Amino acid sequence: MKIAFAGAGYITNIHAQAASVQQGVELVALVNRSSSRSNALAQKYGIKQQFETVDQLLAAGGVDALVVGTPNYLHAAQTIAALNDGVHVMVEKPMAMNSPEAHQMMEASEKSGAILMVAHCFRFDPEVIWLRQQIKLGRLGKIIRTKGYGVHQLWGPSGWFTEGRYAGGGAVADMGVHALDTVRFLLGDPQPVSVYARIGTYYTKSDVDDTGILIVNWDNGTVSYIEAGWWQPHSDGPNAATQLYGDKAFGQIFPTYIEDHEIKEDPGFTYPRVQHMPQSLYNDQMGYFINCIRNKITPSPGAIEGWTNMKVIDAAYRSAKIGGAVRVGEK
Repeated sequence: MKIAFAGAGYITNIHAQAASVQQGVELVALVNRSSSRSNALAQKYGIKQQFETVDQLLAAGGVDALVVGTPNYLHAAQTIAALNDGVHVMVEKPMAMNSPEAHQMMEASEKSGAILMVAHCFRFDPEVIWLRQQIKLGRLGKIIRTKGYGVHQLWGPSGWFTEGRYAGGGAVADMGVHALDTVRFLLGDPQPVSVYARIGTYYTKSDVDDTGILIVNWDNGTVSYIEAGWWQPHSDGPNAATQLYGDKAFGQIFPTYIEDHEIKEDPGFTYPRVQHMPQSLYNDQMGYFINCIRNKITPSPGAIEGWTNMKVIDAAYRSAKIGGAVRVGEK
């Protein structure tokens, strides 16, 4: 399988490393404006072809899959172009600048038959998977409420991440989506009904948000509280840490355990981890993407999961703007 990459930043390096350890995969091309960084990345992974645009890549042919790790404003156009050409795509989160773009990407995948996966990496985390299994077994009972965190403590990104025209949104879109997708996966992918949010910019001078609080009501009756932020002075948990309050027991990830009437079950995961988001997480994600292509499996997280997340993010920004709750899907 021949795989190409759009972008030459930090996350592309991670995805290229993940692809390099897969069986029967060849890293063949890199799409990025020529620079010392892109040249170094190509040399590191033995990537022989470089192109400035995805259109040039597609015109040259010979590519089975594309990993899109560019700034958010490029996600939709690059993904749709590849899908229309029959090239399978894994696109970084957030899937797009907004939910209408995400829907167009989903439609392109459905029309072409090419696979579209969204890189919501915590669905491949062993601790998240363990807790999901406990929930499926009914050990927590009905989940009444959850708390989740997508927060950078005493740190935040720079560059295009902090410019609305390139990123679409700030900390809520960048970090909040990790917490959002993780809790949705743990709950079994319920549909969002409404969102109430307070969002603002308090720790930076950028034109995007650095602080957000979301309350999401799901169609299964659960309500989720989510914190998102950059440069926060404190966080109650690391990225995607989630607590679930069931009518039988309590469960959480990072640290990961279940507590039932003061009896605590610890599955033995080390906390804190040496790396909170280790390379193995991305290796497993890439392996899943490749397996989906080879076996013609619709991925999860796929287009529908990414689009659903974007609808929640859009509703959150609208809620913050009008100062009230918003039903998901309202314009």
